[in-house]
This record gives sequence, C-alpha cells and structure tokens, in this order.
Amino acid sequence: MAIAPIVGRLRKGLVLDLSVALGIGTSMGYLFWYGYHIPAIRQRDAFYAKIEQQRIANSQS
Repeated sequence: MAIAPIVGRLRKGLVLDLSVALGIGTSMGYLFWYGYHIPAIRQRDAFYAKIEQQRIANSQS
C-alpha cells in the first residue's frame, strides 16, 4: 500500500498565509494611521495653532 504524494499543499498554504498576512497587515496599518496617527497630528496642530494665536494676541497688546 503506497501513500499518495502531497502535491501543491505547500504552495496553497503559502498563498493563503501570505494573503492573510497582507490583509491583516494592511488593515492594521489603516487602523493605526486613521485611528491614532491622524487624530494625534490634528491635536498637535491645534495645540500649536492655539499657542501661535496667543503669541500674536500678546504681541499686539
């Protein structure tokens, strides 16, 4: 009795693993960028704009 050769299992597994990894990686990248990075940048820019407005108001007074 011979055991049938396993043909194409490594390639199919590799394609599935790469697809899942790229999908999850892209999703996590978007989650970080739009969920953390962009709001943090907006908050920082608003802080510096407020400081700049206060500096201008103080220099005119």
